[in-house]
Order: sequence, then C-alpha cells, then structure tokens
Amino acid sequence: MNIIQVIILAIIEGLTEFLPVSSTGHMVITSSLMGISKDEFVKLFEIVIQLGAILAVVVLYFKRFVRSVDFYVKLVIGVIPAVILGLLLKKHIDKLLESPLVVAIAFVAGGIILLFVDDWFNKPKVDDEREINHVTALKIGFFQCLAMIPGVSRSAASIVGGMSQKLSRKAAAEFSFFLAVPTMFGATLKDLWDFHKKNVLTSDQLHHDIKYLVIGSVIAFIVALLAIKSFITFLEKKGFKLFGVYRIIAGLVIIVLYFTSNALHTA
Repeated sequence: MNIIQVIILAIIEGLTEFLPVSSTGHMVITSSLMGISKDEFVKLFEIVIQLGAILAVVVLYFKRFVRSVDFYVKLVIGVIPAVILGLLLKKHIDKLLESPLVVAIAFVAGGIILLFVDDWFNKPKVDDEREINHVTALKIGFFQCLAMIPGVSRSAASIVGGMSQKLSRKAAAEFSFFLAVPTMFGATLKDLWDFHKKNVLTSDQLHHDIKYLVIGSVIAFIVALLAIKSFITFLEKKGFKLFGVYRIIAGLVIIVLYFTSNALHTA
C-alpha cells in the first residue's frame, strides 16, 4: 500500500462511514480494484481509520458527551452485543473481509431493505437520545452486530434498529453515531494489540506503519466532519430510498465484475 492508496481509502472511509452504504464494503472493493493485498497491516489500517472518522462525532456532538452519566450507560449497554460476538467470531469476520462477493451480496440485500424501511417505520415516537431507555439501547446494539458482515453497513443496521424501536430517523442516526464511538474504539484497541502480538517490526517499518495510520485517520476525520451534518439533513428530508437504489446498483455491478473479470478477486 502506498501513500496515494492511503489517501484514497481514507477519503472513502470519511465519506461513507456515516452513510448506510457500508464504509468497510467500499474499502474492501476499492482495495481489490487497486490491487492491495489483504495483509495484516491493511486489515488493521481499515479498522483504525474508521475510528478516526468516528471521532468526528465526538467533536460535532461534544455537548452530548458531557451531558450525563446515563448517556454512557446506554452506550455501554448498546456495545455489549458487539463486544461478545466480535470476540467469538473475529476469525470468521476477518475471513469475510477478504471477499468482494460477500460485500456485493450484502449491498443488494441491504439496498432492498432500505427501499422499504421508511414505509415500515413511519410513526416514530422518540425524537431525542435522552428518551432512549436501556432496553432499547441493547436492542439497537444487537442490530449493530449485523454489520460484522462486510457490506451490511454498521450505520444502516443500527439506524434501522433504532427506527424499529420507534425512533425518528434523526434520533436513530444520531444514536447510531454515538454507539459507533465505543464500538470502534474497542475494535481498534483489539486489532492494534493483535497486530502487535503477531508482528515484530523493525524501527523503519514501525515508523512507516504509524505514518500511514496517522495520515489515514486524520484525513478520514476531516472528511467525516464535513459528511455527518449533510447526511442528517438529507436523511430528514429524503429518507433511505436513494441509498437503497445506490446499494442495489453498486452490488449488481460488483457481482458482474466479480464473475467476468479478475479485477475484484483478492490479490
């Protein structure tokens, strides 16, 4: 992976992390198209820069993060399912991350759901995060676990989960953003530790890897700052249908490319 590829992946991550289109799926496809080999560092990079993008939430919603202890209690409760399943299924998840075909199928399936989700959950009763109770936070946390399948979209899974619990689109999206902070913080720490245990790096290699991680995280953070508010505004006005159409078209294109060329076969 070179510096241009780092910048491209970071921009894609920042743009897609909070959209219901799967940032991980887009990075898997982009990596394959650019011929990036799925080694241990690339997998680590794709996790770490997601945390960089998600930290934009803390900056934009800083007042929410200092408002009450119960806010953190709900986040802890909501992240428990992902922690448990993530530890149990990590090897299987890592294997799925290597498959553009899995991403494509998840794109299409998720897109079909997004075409109808606005009609399914059109009578919200909760429009503020403070009205979310602990049981609801846990249920949304289980929905978030669907995103362990690359291409599902953590954002889409948790937003749909919130809407299924009578949250408005805005409230569901914002809680999805908040829930991403501890989820990705934990995932990043786990992957950094695993990478450290498996790899003995020279000082030059360590410097190289840290440089790429920092550059990627900073770029993803800046792009995400610009993307979050635009997404909330669009979601309130237009809903999910356009994202559903995009996912279906993108998924079908990927499937065709997968079976008709070598472009998307893992290097």
